Amino acid sequence: QVHLVESGGGLAQPGGSLRLSCVASGFIFDYYSIGWFRQAPGKEREGVSCIGRRDIVIGYSDSVKGRFTISRDDAANTVYLQMNSLKPEDTGVYTCARGAYCTTSGPSDYQIDFWGQGIQVTVSS
Repeated sequence: QVHLVESGGGLAQPGGSLRLSCVASGFIFDYYSIGWFRQAPGKEREGVSCIGRRDIVIGYSDSVKGRFTISRDDAANTVYLQMNSLKPEDTGVYTCARGAYCTTSGPSDYQIDFWGQGIQVTVSS
């Protein structure tokens, strides 16, 4: 059974930091690219960041470049998203996904074959 489980979300102050984790099971983790997506209330889901197999490609949307950092630990079946300098507009449900098409501009969702359940991130004073 394929599972992707997000953790590390919650409430942060503007300018603060959170680190999201996506822990995978049920498949050979290092064969797949992983993307992070988010959806804010009333808005479409957008790609945030992605990391390809063996770190060949790493990408970020323009809105998070310079503030977020993605990394992967294949031995731990985990992808991390370090989020710094958080803004209220970063608020949303963050979801990791397997098989994202990854470019330096971030992930696209049309090749996704499995999604996690999502986790809430709220940035507010």
